[in-house]
Amino acid sequence: MSGRTVIVLGGGVGGVVAATRLRGLLPRTDPVILIDREARHLFQPSLLWLATGDRTADTIQRPLAALGRKGIEVVQAEVETIDPATRTVTAGGRELAGEALVIALGAELAPELIPGLAQGGHNLYSIPGAEAIRDALGSIRSGRVVVLTAAPAYKCPAAPYEAVMLIEAFLRRRGVRAQVELDLYAAEPGPMGVAGPAVSAAVRQIVESRGIRYHPEHQVTAVDSATRTLAFANGIKAPFDLLVYIPPHRAPAVIRASKLAGETGWVKVDRSTFETSFPGVYAIGDVTTVPLAMGKPLPKAGVFAHRQAEVVAANLAAAWTGKGTARTFDGHGECFLETGDGRAGIGAGNFYGEPTPSVALRAPSRWWHWGKVLFEWRWWWQWF
Repeated sequence: MSGRTVIVLGGGVGGVVAATRLRGLLPRTDPVILIDREARHLFQPSLLWLATGDRTADTIQRPLAALGRKGIEVVQAEVETIDPATRTVTAGGRELAGEALVIALGAELAPELIPGLAQGGHNLYSIPGAEAIRDALGSIRSGRVVVLTAAPAYKCPAAPYEAVMLIEAFLRRRGVRAQVELDLYAAEPGPMGVAGPAVSAAVRQIVESRGIRYHPEHQVTAVDSATRTLAFANGIKAPFDLLVYIPPHRAPAVIRASKLAGETGWVKVDRSTFETSFPGVYAIGDVTTVPLAMGKPLPKAGVFAHRQAEVVAANLAAAWTGKGTARTFDGHGECFLETGDGRAGIGAGNFYGEPTPSVALRAPSRWWHWGKVLFEWRWWWQWF
């Protein structure tokens, strides 16, 4: 006899955790369906290691179909429409309805919003882009490498700062660092600003101590791939030989076209339970916007998607089965900061702290680098 159905949209961190936890907490008569357009789950933190040759594309992906062994129905299809009022979705031409929806569709990468960006550089947040970065770094002998954040807000706020330091270490290992200039142009006013001024200043000091030139508050407006030149809103132009970029982000088109889109285009949620304004509809991870007391939004990061998924799964299961207790998301999270040479720091704290988040950064060490390696291994072991 069929019971109530949960549909999870998205096979990233939040979607995988939500679907797996729900499958474990709900009776087998309650179907759990996960829909994603991709056949494989990508562990995005490892894109940094792919870009520097420490991983291959196959080692940082797993087939989503593997979740079928746990009793999750996996549907590979593009989500075309979402009707939150009826909890109905259309995917791959198929209409599915559930008693609950968990939306974990992530952020859409939109390099096309900056003229010439996609043609002039390599996207760090994609497998083809990371592989192209790896190949280019392996052959460059001199010139100027630029790491660019094309908008002031993006997922994984530490990633461009990690990337530029890993690139610096890679060039030193190759023996060409003295012949290569290294610059980071950031649209934001400082590194990881949501973590507070002390953490931001500490990250900037680590970056600049490696001879990397840092240029904050430079909003790129265009990229000329023919002349290899960046143009910024402040009138400055900068040359490059190799461009590594973080593209602008926006909510997925299916969200923007739905009644879920708030004034920002992202899904507005209750910051404790991640319920939307529609009964039985939840949204977690990068597809959401959660304003903080300091005026900035909660960062888009896998650690938050993971913990939000745990909360949603526990609460939904408790409501349906009468077992377990209600949970809330408390804003705590942490993030590794790879600095090169087999070292990493870690920032951790309460991002819901008022008036500002209470976050501390531990100094880089080999201990934290191996902590990140173990975290990657544990992810595959636990979820796949």
